[in-house]
Amino acid sequence: MAELCISSVLVTGANWGLGLGFVQHFLRMPNPPQWIFATCRDPKGQRAQDLQNLASKHPNLVIIALEIADPASIKAAAAKVGEHLGGSGLNLLINNAGMDKPKMLEAERLEDMTETYTTNTAGPLLMGQVSLQHYSTAAEGSLPIPGSGLSCSKAAIVNISSIGGSIGSAFGWDLIQIVSYRCSKAALNMLSKCQSLAYKEHGILCVALHPGWVQTDMGSAAGHAPPVTVDDSVQGMLKVLSSLSEKDTGTFRDWEGNVIPW
Repeated sequence: MAELCISSVLVTGANWGLGLGFVQHFLRMPNPPQWIFATCRDPKGQRAQDLQNLASKHPNLVIIALEIADPASIKAAAAKVGEHLGGSGLNLLINNAGMDKPKMLEAERLEDMTETYTTNTAGPLLMGQVSLQHYSTAAEGSLPIPGSGLSCSKAAIVNISSIGGSIGSAFGWDLIQIVSYRCSKAALNMLSKCQSLAYKEHGILCVALHPGWVQTDMGSAAGHAPPVTVDDSVQGMLKVLSSLSEKDTGTFRDWEGNVIPW
């Protein structure tokens, strides 16, 4: 199986959980990316201490402040990424930052739905928009024929979704309803499909991934012990990403490569 071979990657929500796991795995690659951009709300806060420790040892790891729900913050972060990349382009964006509101259906409020959609759906939309030129540059520099031969090693947008956003599956409903979260992830799946259609001509592969029921703070919110470790989930997702090609753009898969019903 081919391995990911990328010069640059940006991971949102990189200070803990899956985001931090992605950063750790990229740093451990035999040929790590030249640039690993790790974003979080408060780079100097206590929750970013592990990320700061890694950055002190790895000069290719750049921590950037990003509030995914703030368009101005997204633009500022994209500009900082561009300063480091110069004209080389960005190979891979992992839209990992997310949130949930663990409530029953009757307790959901407009404020809950709005906040969750803004973070989980609109944020990834804006990240793709403001950084499109970076991805296009990477794709143009890699592809002999624009719009063909899509690969995560060339240019890709990966949206970390959830099986909870699958309309065809009721997984976990009896454990936790999290309606606003489920709705936002279903919308994120559609965004992934739309991005795949719109950005294919730019040479960019777009996919939605379910990381599994992972042992993170969010994954444990229902009061049950999730079966999948962060390390296993990230390792599995990277294996899946390394295998994707043009025929897979716009699909919804899990961390083991299985296709999930929309």
